[in-house]
Amino acid sequence: MSQCSSSTSSCCSQGLQTHEDVKEYYGKYLKNSKDLKTNACVTPTKPVAKYIREALSDVHEDVSSRYYGCGLVVPECMENCRILDLGSGSGRDCYMLSKLVGPKGHVTGIDMTNEQIEVSRKYVDYHMRKFGYQQPNVNFVNGYIEDLKAAGIEDQSYDIIISNCVINLSPDKKAVLREAYRVLKDGGEIYFSDVYSNKPVPEELKQNKVLWGECISGALSWNDLYLIAEEIGFSPPRLVTSSFITVNNKELEDLLGDLRFVSATFRLFKLPQNSLKEKGMVIYNGGITGCENEIEFDTNVTFKEGEAVSVDEDLWSILKTSRFSDEFLFHSLRNGNPPAQCSKEKEIIKDPFHLAEEQNKQPLPPSSSSCCGPKGCC
Repeated sequence: MSQCSSSTSSCCSQGLQTHEDVKEYYGKYLKNSKDLKTNACVTPTKPVAKYIREALSDVHEDVSSRYYGCGLVVPECMENCRILDLGSGSGRDCYMLSKLVGPKGHVTGIDMTNEQIEVSRKYVDYHMRKFGYQQPNVNFVNGYIEDLKAAGIEDQSYDIIISNCVINLSPDKKAVLREAYRVLKDGGEIYFSDVYSNKPVPEELKQNKVLWGECISGALSWNDLYLIAEEIGFSPPRLVTSSFITVNNKELEDLLGDLRFVSATFRLFKLPQNSLKEKGMVIYNGGITGCENEIEFDTNVTFKEGEAVSVDEDLWSILKTSRFSDEFLFHSLRNGNPPAQCSKEKEIIKDPFHLAEEQNKQPLPPSSSSCCGPKGCC
């Protein structure tokens, strides 16, 4: 756990208490998702590909029933990658991803709740047999996401970090993202779903153990995420999905007043210090698993196979220095005229509340499956 100086001992004490409260809530009080008092931790997002649903269906029922996420965190192009799951809980996402990265990839889950770690470790052999792997490609570590170093997680050791409705439970979000930045390789990313508020949550609501445990009162204001990311050194957050959270509990609703919340997925990249930033055109080669013909990189950018797309300096650098570099052709505008028939730039959506409003206007087709899979719970 992060250490505090004497001048911030009260803050440290509060952080310690928050950790203990969360451990008790998720280790002792919650036995399965039916015990939740709000839908903040079971909010569905967009439909997902068949190969992801199939991987989810392979996860043991005992693991899935103890899942408390608020989205589905499955970034593209993961084969052979090393992935770290912050707040892995019962291990559902880790096991799903361990199948998707393949036997040459590896997934590590870290969680501070002993009861959850015990469940996740119990089924390693079961899933390796299910996937046909000779050696385990997943492991689980007991520790705190604010201090990954204390858990033995080394600098620049992961390609991808995921987190699913967990960072809001931390008393020190900045420490979590700072540690994530440290352990990511250059070109790596943190791809995470979490809960965000439309304005700062008052201090008295943060003291409410139920609201905090239900992923509500610990939520960051979405504007603060952008500020923290810039301070640490990440590329600007890229908004992927967003949906409104409804509390559906009269007593808790009255406490929250006019506060509003969304479950949103963002992706942040760690760019090399001297990475080249320039505007240009890129063409998706196609073929990424689950995105063979097009890849919805975020809510603002979709790449279709063979189609030239104009990108800004940040996105150029992200694609050029990350695991996506071999999946695109790059055409710098310094090299002359852009390719013909390139797509036009559109308004950039950064506000997850704006996106949630837009998505409310576009209901899913009746035949679509939610990210929650066949059981209807994320």
